[in-house]
Parts: sequence; C-alpha cells; structure tokens
Amino acid sequence: MFLREPYKGPTRKLVLAFDVGTTFSGVSYCMLDPGEVPVIRGVSRYPAQEHVGGDSKIPSILYYDLQGDVRAVGAEALQEHVVEQAEDEGWVRLSWWKLHLRAKHLPSSHIRDIDIEPLPQGRSAVEVLADFMRYLFQCARTYIQESHLNFWRSVENSIEFVLTHPNGWEGQQQQQIRRAVELAGLISSKEEQSHVHLLTEGEASLHFCVTNVIASDTFSKTPLDVLDYSDDEEDQSDSQGVVVVDAGGGTVDLSAYSMKLSPTSFEEIAPAECSLQGSVFVTSRARTLLQKKLSGSKHYSDPKIVAQMADIFDKSTKLRFRKPDEPSYIKFGTIRDKDLKYDIRSGQLKLAGSDVADLFEPSIEAIIEAFEQQRRVASTPISLVCLVGGFAASDWLFARLREYLLPLGISFCRPDAHVNKAVADGAVSFYIDHLVSSRVARATYGVECFIPYYSGDPEHQVRLHKSFIDPTGELCIPEYFESILLKGTKVSELREFRKSFQKIRKKLAGCKSHESELLCYQGALREPEWLDSDRSSFTTLCTITADLSEVSKTLRPIKSTLDQSKYYKIEYDVVILFGHTELKAQISWKYKGVEMR
Repeated sequence: MFLREPYKGPTRKLVLAFDVGTTFSGVSYCMLDPGEVPVIRGVSRYPAQEHVGGDSKIPSILYYDLQGDVRAVGAEALQEHVVEQAEDEGWVRLSWWKLHLRAKHLPSSHIRDIDIEPLPQGRSAVEVLADFMRYLFQCARTYIQESHLNFWRSVENSIEFVLTHPNGWEGQQQQQIRRAVELAGLISSKEEQSHVHLLTEGEASLHFCVTNVIASDTFSKTPLDVLDYSDDEEDQSDSQGVVVVDAGGGTVDLSAYSMKLSPTSFEEIAPAECSLQGSVFVTSRARTLLQKKLSGSKHYSDPKIVAQMADIFDKSTKLRFRKPDEPSYIKFGTIRDKDLKYDIRSGQLKLAGSDVADLFEPSIEAIIEAFEQQRRVASTPISLVCLVGGFAASDWLFARLREYLLPLGISFCRPDAHVNKAVADGAVSFYIDHLVSSRVARATYGVECFIPYYSGDPEHQVRLHKSFIDPTGELCIPEYFESILLKGTKVSELREFRKSFQKIRKKLAGCKSHESELLCYQGALREPEWLDSDRSSFTTLCTITADLSEVSKTLRPIKSTLDQSKYYKIEYDVVILFGHTELKAQISWKYKGVEMR
C-alpha cells in the first residue's frame, strides 16, 4: 500500500486536477488540511449520467447554438431531448475538438478534415477549451459542496489547479491552456497563474502507477522520496527502467523513468514520446472500412447509417474485440435489417476478425516504435511497462503489446480498474507527492544569431552570399542556430542552461530593450547549426523581452575597425530552466556588477 506523509502546508487548500481528453474527461481532487494525510478522490457525479452510481468521466462533447452560446455539455449532450432540439434548431455538435489544438510537429497526415467537426463560427479552439473547463469546474464545485459540507467556502480562494496535456504539447499549446484557464474564469488575473500547474499526461500516469501498481504490491513497504539530482554519473545497478504507456482517445504518450528502491525515486531517462494514434483513429479507420464495404448498398451506404455503425463500433465492438480469427459484429438495427450480400443479418453487420485487427495495427505499431526509441536511448534497461488510459481497456491492444514485450523479458501490466482515471488522479499525486526529480529535454532549444565568417569552413563558404558587415567591421554569416539545451539532456529542477550573446547597434537607442525568440528544433539532427539546413523542423517557442534602459546608460561608444564609426555593445545571456514541467526562458545581464533578469 502507498504510504503518504501528512500535509505539511500551513493552511487548508484544495487541489483540482482536470484531465480534458479527446473523447472523455474527468476531474480529481484532494482536500489538503495541515497535519492530515492527503486522500485523492474523483468527481463521480455529473449531470445526466446514465449510471446511477456515478462515473468518473464524461464525454468531451459540446453543443453550441447558432448564436455561439453553449447549450449542452458532457453527458447532457447525449440526452434524447437535447439531440432532438439540436437537430430542430441547427446547433453545432463538437466532439474530438481537442485535436484542433494538436501540436503541429506531430505527424498527422492520417487525420482527415471530416474526422474533426469544424468549430462554431467565431469560436476558437481555445474558447471551446475554456467553455469545457468552465463546465468541469462547475461540476466539481457542485460535487464537493454536496459531498463535503462547509468545505468549499473555506477553500474557494485557495485552489491549486493541475491541468494535463499530451507529451507532445509544448510552449504554444501550454500558453493556449493557460489562456483558456483565464477565459474560463478559473483564475481572475494573470497574477494568479502561479496557482495553475501544467503537467504531461505521461508524468501524471506515472504517479498513478506508483500509487496503484508499483507501490501496491512489490514495493509497498518502501518509503517514497525524491533524490537530489547530481551531474555526476550514478551507479544504475539498483535502478529499474519503467515505461508508462498512456493510451488515450487522441494520443498515445510514452514516458520512461528509472526507479530506485530504498528510498524509491524516479528520474526521466529518455525524451517523452507522443503519437496521434489514440483510440479515435481506430474508429476513424473503421468508418472508412464501413464506407468501402457498404458503398454498393442502396440502403446501408447512407452516411447517417454508416455514422451510426461507426458510433456503435466505437462504444462496443472495438472494446469487445479479442481474436482476429473470429468475426466481430456491429448491432445497429432491428431483426428486419437483412442484406446477406453485405454480411447484414438480423440487424447485425459482420466484420472479418482480421479486418478489425488491421484497424488497430497503426496504433499498435506507433506504440512499439515509440517504445523502441525510448529503449534505445534510455540510460537504464527497461524492465517494466504499465499500460493505462481509456484505450487500455481494449483487450486486443493489451494482448498485442504483451505478445511483443514478454519475449523481451519485460514485465507488462495494466491496473485492474479505473485506468481511465489514471491521468486525473496522477495529476493530483504529482502536486502532493512530487516523485520525479529530473526530466529529459524532449527537443533541442536555442536562438538564432550570426557568427564571424571563417573562410576555412565549408559551411561558411556555401553561405558566403548571405554574408554582411556588422557594425564592428567584421564579416558575418546569419541564420546560425546556437543551441542552449540539446534533446535528451537530463535536467534537474534547479539546473540552468545558458549561452552568452552580444547585441551590437550603431545607435544607443537600439540598446534600450531586447527581444530574443527561443526556437525549438524537432528534427533528426543531433546538433543543428544552420536554420536553412532543416527549416521546417524549427518553430518559435516563445519570445523573451528585456528592458535594458538602465544598463544602456552605462554604455560607451566603441570604434569600428572598418571605418572608425561608432557602435555600442551590450552583453547578455539567454537562460533556460527546464527542470519543472514547463520550460522557462529568461534574458540575463549585468548592471553595476549585479545580475538582472
């Protein structure tokens, strides 16, 4: 059993964790009272739920009317009278809308426009996310108020929010989430963003696995602690490599960690992997199969009937599928529905088991490919893989991955129950337990600059036509990428990465402020040096600004070696902190001997 220490904070507070998924979403929470052992709970009552006993998740569905107002969310959007009113009044139904927010660097050629409903006119994906988060917050508030009398009033101004996102989401997507938090009214100002914590779904799932799998049996007697990180190479002989596979609706996220015993601690040992091959794409491929199979039928090729079949496949056939040598069935109609030419009998469409297995294969291959990539670069051999997420409920997915992993001598498991709560529960555990002491950079980060021309360098020679004379009188080459943090680098929470640069201007006014764009490189080169060598793999992560007006007053003119003209030079560093779950970038400079940021 997982043993958690009593909460050591000085005041009562509430932790709310939102898992906004492509297909289903949920909320978990923890009431933190000084001296009390924290207990993680899930919001298990939502409006219009079918199950009387409650459920931990609701469908990620919204209806908007023609004026752009939200009319129904979650399970409420599935009620018959709501669907009927939506059809009569022309409301816009949104599902899988989270895919509009997907990171552009993730391969997505298999995602078709028809797979994702267009957003309502005048509504952005960030605004839809805000609308959905507002609904989740209202549901969580109501549930807590009804379940814990007089508690909400004592913490409504002391809430810490933990919001999860796929492993492949970075700066731009994280900024969109933070913007949505403000639009949703979860916080009232930008100053309150310090109460919002972003976390990858992979790391959230790790925390869930520690609580529910790893620490529940074999390691139950081991106290949990976080090691202080050291730059020195450590003895890995007492470490175990653990990979957590979070198989969700939209993405499959893999995260690799080394686990040490006595005390137990975790360090990330490979860049996190993320693939747009979640369970919705099995359904998408099924829809394509049904369209092709029924294309010659006068009645059953109707797009509405095909959509109905695909929906039933998604909810039942896909989950029940176990053996490729046995047929699968989609129960869509009545006993009168019959067309033997198209394998329809008594309201059931028969599909060959091998065809259904093929629908899963791209997702399975993506998981195996990502796992092998992590296994190749991991500093500790992988001995355990945990499968969680809504897609983990598929017995066929579990069987195929077990078939692949067991011959490698790797243990493979999935929690007995509540795998769809893994991310939300794990996100709360992240806030209160904080088990990961170091992480691995998922990409290479740096800035664009220019460097002095060197005639003996072939790379400089081929770019001579781009050269220019800078204010100092030196011949320079532009579009150079100065990397600050390389992909795969292990980063502790306190470790900084920095590089020094110079700002050179002919006029003093040009030195009063500075902007640097932090670039992210997602390509195959180990140490990229030139932007023009793989331009499509570079994206701007953020822009860092600095007010240098005070230090500019101390600058003195310098004479150019070329024509004795004057110029001004200011020295600064670009600093990256990547040990927490979000990257932070700063500009640093010296003023009167003191470092400023």
